[in-house]
Amino acid sequence: MERTANVTKLDPAGSGYTSAEWQARVDLAAAHRLADQRGYSEGIFNHFTLVAPGRTDRFLVMPFGLHWSEVNASMFLEVDFDGQVRRGSGEVERSAYCIHAPIHRIGPDTACVLHTHMPFASAFTRLDNARLQPTGQTEASLAAMAAYDDTYNGLAFDPTEGERLARVMGDKKILFMAHHGVVVVGRTVAEAFDRLYYLERACQVQLYAMWTGKPLKLMPEAIVQHTFKQFETAPKYDGGRLPCDIHFDALKRTLDRSDASYKS
Repeated sequence: MERTANVTKLDPAGSGYTSAEWQARVDLAAAHRLADQRGYSEGIFNHFTLVAPGRTDRFLVMPFGLHWSEVNASMFLEVDFDGQVRRGSGEVERSAYCIHAPIHRIGPDTACVLHTHMPFASAFTRLDNARLQPTGQTEASLAAMAAYDDTYNGLAFDPTEGERLARVMGDKKILFMAHHGVVVVGRTVAEAFDRLYYLERACQVQLYAMWTGKPLKLMPEAIVQHTFKQFETAPKYDGGRLPCDIHFDALKRTLDRSDASYKS
């Protein structure tokens, strides 16, 4: 068996995973690789996690020490909400447990939790009282999903900090963390990654607009609400599939053409 960063890679054919478990691992590995390609990663830090299929008390997380470009489906640890490794080999980075476990446990629709320090979204967290403004259709949709934590308490090495963040986030899907980064959640890896992808682009566009020095042209509130509802009720395609699933499949195909080892 091949080893990377002292983590054993299991043979998927003999691993004992169900098809749902294995597909979840493949999707989570793809999200790490895609994020790294786009400059969202922070070396060996930051964390993408997913509640283990069929469980309500465990989540998948990569072992500490891996670069996101190395992550494969077989490498993920199963970790319970007390921080104990229940399956796999490797260590859990402390803040991964302290941030993610409470959000998985407390928040609604938080099967997948993505935390990054990606550049444009993180730049927002360095601005005083910054808010994502409805200057365009993408921003209008995402702004309605966003919560803001304006308090920074240092490194998240205690689960009480994750519980505080979960309360600040409430039923929103995006959390801007002052002086820190962002958290994006979803019911699936595809849904969460789709939001993360467009959040970084929306932050980039707003910062570019701000850099001109000219006033931002905001959409009227009635149009903001109308646009958000349109996104929420957007047509489904390909036999009723959500656009986020179709988008994520397209992104995975780009990985397959360059390096499909994330599936191993």
